[in-house]
Parts: sequence; structure tokens; C-alpha cells
Amino acid sequence: MTDEIIDNGSEQPPEDAHYRIRRGAGGRFAGPFAAIGRAWRERKVLRRLTYVAGAGLVVFGGVWVAFTHDLPDANKLLEYQPPLPTMVRGLDGEIIYSYARERRVQLRYVDFPKPLLDAFLSAEDKTFWTHGGVDFTGLAGAVVDYASKLGTGGRARGGSTITQQVAKNILIGDEYSVTRKLKEMVVARRIESVLTKPQILELYLNEIPLGRQSFGVQAAARAYFGKDVDQLQLHEAAFLAILPKAPERYGRKQYEGMAIERRNWVLDQMVTNGWASRADADAAKAQPLGLIPRRVETYPSGNGYFIEEVRRRLIDQYGEKAEDGANSVYAGGLWVRTSLDRQMQDAVRDSLRAGLLRYQGNRAWSRPIAHIDDMSTWQSQLIVSNKTVDYKDWRVGVILDRSGSTGRIGFSDGNTATLTNISELAKVGDLVAAAPVSSDSYSVRTIPEVSGGMVIEQPGTGRIMAMQGGFDSGLDSFNRAVQAERQPGSTIKPFVYATGLQYGMTPATQVLDGTFCVYQGGALGNKCFRNFGGEGGAGSHTMRWGLEQSRNLMTVRIANDTGMKRVVKTFKTVGIGDYKPYLSFALGAGETSVARMVNAYAALANNGVQFASSPIDYVQDRNGKVIWKPDNRRCDTCNMAEWDGKPMPRVVRRGKQVLDSGTAYQVVHMLEGVVTRGTAVVLRDLGIPMFGKTGTTNGPTDVWFVGGTQDYVGGVYLGYDTPRSLGGYAQGGRIAAPIFKQVVQATRDRWGTQPFVAPPGIRMVRIDRASGKQVMGAEPGNDPKAAVIWEAFKPDTEPRQYTPEDEFARRRDALVAEIRGVREARQAAASASAAEQQDFAEQQGGVY
Repeated sequence: MTDEIIDNGSEQPPEDAHYRIRRGAGGRFAGPFAAIGRAWRERKVLRRLTYVAGAGLVVFGGVWVAFTHDLPDANKLLEYQPPLPTMVRGLDGEIIYSYARERRVQLRYVDFPKPLLDAFLSAEDKTFWTHGGVDFTGLAGAVVDYASKLGTGGRARGGSTITQQVAKNILIGDEYSVTRKLKEMVVARRIESVLTKPQILELYLNEIPLGRQSFGVQAAARAYFGKDVDQLQLHEAAFLAILPKAPERYGRKQYEGMAIERRNWVLDQMVTNGWASRADADAAKAQPLGLIPRRVETYPSGNGYFIEEVRRRLIDQYGEKAEDGANSVYAGGLWVRTSLDRQMQDAVRDSLRAGLLRYQGNRAWSRPIAHIDDMSTWQSQLIVSNKTVDYKDWRVGVILDRSGSTGRIGFSDGNTATLTNISELAKVGDLVAAAPVSSDSYSVRTIPEVSGGMVIEQPGTGRIMAMQGGFDSGLDSFNRAVQAERQPGSTIKPFVYATGLQYGMTPATQVLDGTFCVYQGGALGNKCFRNFGGEGGAGSHTMRWGLEQSRNLMTVRIANDTGMKRVVKTFKTVGIGDYKPYLSFALGAGETSVARMVNAYAALANNGVQFASSPIDYVQDRNGKVIWKPDNRRCDTCNMAEWDGKPMPRVVRRGKQVLDSGTAYQVVHMLEGVVTRGTAVVLRDLGIPMFGKTGTTNGPTDVWFVGGTQDYVGGVYLGYDTPRSLGGYAQGGRIAAPIFKQVVQATRDRWGTQPFVAPPGIRMVRIDRASGKQVMGAEPGNDPKAAVIWEAFKPDTEPRQYTPEDEFARRRDALVAEIRGVREARQAAASASAAEQQDFAEQQGGVY
């Protein structure tokens, strides 16, 4: 059988086969694509449109990349730390201040009451729970509004969702432009993919600016109503919800009608959304706004100098602004526990003020607090000056006009009153302190021109318990307790004596209280030291007597015999100052601060162990972690899971031994005599075991007292900021010691009654107070001037027994010293040249 061959005259397959092959290759879409291809090849317009569309897509892609490449990452919000103020607590844990430039309080989502949430959602974003970050219906309305206002200068309504507002407030900024709005939309979409709706709402309600320096609803609730958010009524929650639109307008009296109208609109929206009943909304509408007057946070008064010193130290360590670090003072949200003792602080403030006013006495008004030149804006300038006084019922005001000794005074609240007792030196525009004398009349009060500083420290820890740096921190922020550099006068002498004791002397060592001159060479010749008041010498006496009576000649002789290099090394070791080895520094010619002197005396009270003084106990970050404390000792093996059989760990001693313990106690024991029978005898009737030393600088320009007990050590100085004479009668025992005494009287139960405890090795020996010789068969009496006393000696340094020959020698030396003193006085009176009368101490800036 022959195969049948079909020949159609061509090698191509049949038409139906060709169709089937093409269809199998292109499928059912081959036809349309082929048609489009033929149309694109045949029609130029289509080809051009294709090119334009492609170029448009490329351009759009480029613009999109350029537009979005630098947008902030929404993941930052997961670790976002809002700026928070630093809260300061006192010794008792109570909040005493807040370092804040904005009102901010952070709450969690669960802390916001539902009516408040509903009010904000009704006012700002009713579709919040359903949209993906952008409400396109609201956006379309905003676009139309924007177009209608082009060229008019008016600001279009935002159309932003709450998510967009979070993007604007935290990540993007508040620039008014279409570009910002587009960025806001993109970032909002990203936020919705990162955070939950409650997290977004929590961020929003904590960060939204609401006027009166308030950020977040909790801060605003306190600023406008004096309440926390959980105490707000419905009409108050609705008012807060209107603030994002115009935070600085709706809270003002002149816009009260607009605020009520907008608040009522929010209440209606809550009803429409099913989030409030009509009856509740109508009742809320009937309520007035109920806003409280604008006010600042109030904290316990009288702590200004202490608080400022804490702030200064924190800024030095952590910075001031957010860009300075995560723990900055005004943004880091720190919690600071201080050592401020309110009872002690009040006593220090009141006592120093009383001392300043006592010295001021009847001295006439001499100068204004400040002066205003442009009286057309006196109220605003008075507010900006930030001058206040927190003393009794005194106020700071500006003299508006005057006629003779009467006139008018204006205050920062805009009120005015009659002013009396105006000094001839006062002018219109002067800021003065005034006290009310009737309902519409004030009288000028004099702020003491003299000033001073005072510090109380706990010697066993270095904690500063109280600090006052002037009459009132509202008048002057310069803290004289830590910032003023003054000559300490005789308060430095105990450390001269400590150096002598360290190098072989004892409290019973006899030292000549006689003329001591230094040859300066050439035309200068001899320059001689003198005792206070120009007194000559009094013969040989014990070191104790020299310190109790503050004898300059004995102090200089001890310094010279011991070596001034050793003396100034002691000054540096205890932190008083770094001085050159000049004898005048042994009398307090160098400069130091009250705080440093108090810390040095604290080492004496603590048997030579010194702790760095600090007003801060510890600092916590916003999460409660302790990031600083003065005690940085480590003990890594103290918390072992189980005992490893090795000796118990011992934490190293925190304090630094700056003086030999025996030497420190000997000095304290002698300084107790300063209180019982020396220059600080004004303190004796307190009946408390106390040590201390007075000081009066050359002039006299400053008067001092430093001392205390084992529990507390304090120091005070008084003087003019620009040093000048306080008057010939001014002495530390007359002016400074009574200030310290008033503090102790006001806090008597805090100072303790236990005597100072001698360290191991110290031997108490009965001696004759005048000669320093050991006495047998006699007991020390209770009379402060008893002939026999107990004296402290280091091992094997006790003096020999007192004999009749010693008594004869003592009387002989006293007679010779008296004759010598008369002779020196006559020689001084006969001197014809003032230059010859100047002593070496005066040449070197010396002191009494």
C-alpha cells in the first residue's frame, strides 16, 4: 500500500496548524498585544504619549527618592525620650524644686480617662481608629481650603490626623508648606506600621503643645484648672481638646467667647460620635470655662542659693539642653536627691538675714536694687528683671513718681500704691523693696548693703545640709557661700597649729608671744608683725593659750619654726587653698570660700578624715537608675550567691585621711577652749560640747566664725562685696559668732550633746593651764578659767611635772613681757612716718 502524500504546492504547514502553533505560543493575550504593537508602530501620537509617560514615571521615581530619602525613621519613636524637667527632692524626699522651661508630665495610655480621649478624637480625628495614618476625606477638604486661600495670606486648615500631628511635632517640624504636609503624610503611614494606635495616642497626648508653657494634657490640666487629668469634668476635658488649634489664644480672657463656642462644638461632636449623651453635653455647655489665673509652680521658699548650687553642679556634669546629652538638666528627666535639711536651711537663712539686718541697723538707704530707664513699659521691664524678695511681707516695686519723701510705687501685677519713706538718693525708675503699712500704702525698706554666706555640713559624710549665699536669692543669685573668695583671717590658724603639732609641738609647748620681725633687705629693712589691735607681746605661753586668744605673734612664730612650706602644704591638703610660703598666709592673707573652710573644719571634727562636700546625695535618670552618687566605692564580691570560704569582703574607707587623727583631736580640744574662755565665748552658754574659731580680717573687712560639734560643722562670714571697713568695733566674736549661735538655738536638738571622742593613743593629762606643766594631786574644776585642766597628748609627749620654780619663771616672764609691751607702745607712738608704722602683714594683705 502506497502512502498518500498531500501536496499543496508549498512547504508551509496548513493554515489551521500555523494558527494553532501561534495560539499555543502567545495564548489568549497574543491578539491584544499584537494589536497594541501594530497601533504603536502605525500611530506617532501613541508613540509620543508612551515616551512622555515613561519619562514621567522616571521623573516621578527620582523625585520620590529625593523627597523621601532623608525623612526620619519612624522606628525612632520606639525609643523616643521626650524632654522632661529635672525634679529635685530634699533630705525628707519631698519635691523642693523643678528645673524646667516647659511644663511636662508623662502619662501612660491607661492613665488617660476615656472622656478626655473622646474629646480629643472628636476635635481632631474622629476616624483615628480606622484610618491608616491619613484621612483622605479630610485631606481633600484641606486641599480645597488651601486652594481657596492662595494669595490671601490666610492659613488653610490642616486636615492632619493625630498620627500626622505626631509626625509633625516629634519628627518633622512645624514648617507651613505643601512639602511639609506631603512629608507628614509619608511619615504618618510609616508610623502606623511601627506603633499601635494606643501608642500613637499616648505620644500625642503627652507631646501636644497646649499653651501656658504646657506640653501634654496632664501639664495643661494643671496649668488651666489646677487638677490632674483624672479629676477633669466633661466641660474641662472638652476645653483642653480645643487648644491644639490655637493654644495661646483660647486661654486668654479676651477670647473667652470664642473658646466657649469651640468647646461647645466639641461637645456636640462627642454626642454625634456616640461618645457622650445629649444630657451630659448640655450640662457641660452650661458650665463656664473655669480657668484659673496663669501661675508658676510654687515650691518651698528660702532654698534659692542651695537649689542654684545643685543646678550649677548638674550642668557642669550633664549639660543644660537636650543636645548636651541624654541626662541634661532641662530635658533629661533626672530625679535628684539632695541633702537639704529644711529645718536647718530655714534656720541658716533666718539667722544670716538677722545678722545682716542687725549690722545694717539704722544706716540710711543707699542704693536701689536695680533701675528702669524706659518708664513707658515699666511693668514688663519689672517682670523681666525677675527681682523678688522673700522676706516677711516685703515686695519689689518700681518708683513711678515722687514728691519729697512720698510718691507712687508699681508692682509686677500692675497694681500701684502710695509709697512713703523715699530716700533723697532715690529716683523715678529705681527698683526698691517696700512693705505695706496700710491697705493702699507701702514704705521703703532697706536691703542690707553688707552681705555674707553660711554653710552647714555633716562632717561624717560631707553632706551640705544648708546653704545661704546672701540676703535673698531673688535679689542676687551670686552665692557667697561657695563663689565668694575672701580672706579667712584667724579661722585659718588652727591649721597652722595642726602643722606645729604634726612636727613635734604639743598643746602645752611654750611659745613666745613677742616681737617678730622679718628682714626684707635693702631700703625695706625690718617689717614686724603685731597682735590684734596693735598689742605687743605677753611673754611665753602655751600653744593652747595662743589659739584661744588668737595671738598673731605666736601663730607667726609657730609657722616660722615649723616651716611655712609645711604650713601651706597643710592648707592645700585640707582644701583651703594653694598658697605661696609667705608668713602672712599663716594669718589668713590668702583667699578661700566659706564652703572650703567648713569642709576643712569638718576634717578636724572627724579625727582628720575628710569627705568631699556635696549638696547632692544621688542622681537618678528618668528610668530610676542611679547614675551618680558621692560614694563610688565598689564591692563586687559582697553579693555572692554563696560563700566561697574566703575572708569577708571589706569595703575601702570612703573618706580621706588628711590629718593625723591625734593631731586633729588635739586641735579640736584646744578649739573647745576658744568657746569656753576665748574669742568665741559668746557660744559658751549653749551648753553644748562645741569647738570653733573666730576670724577678723585686716581693716576689718570681713568677720568670720567656723566651728560646730561632732554632728554638724558650720561657717559664716560677713562683709561688703567690694571689701571695705566694717568699722573698728567689728570682730568675728561680736558679729559672726552670734549668727552661728542663732542657728544652733533654732535647731538645738540636732547638734548632739556628746563630747568629742579621742582616737586611740591620745592620753588625757592634767596640766597647769598657764605653764603647761603636768600637775599631780589636783583635779580640773568646772570653772572655765580653772588653773588645772585636762590636756590631750600623743604618746610620750606629756610635759614634766609643775614645780615652784616654774611658777617663779612664769611670773618673771609675765613681768618682762609687760615692760617690753609698754616700751614697744611708746616707740610706736613716737614714730613720725606712716610708712614706718605699716606692718608686714598689711604689706602682704595680712589679717588679724
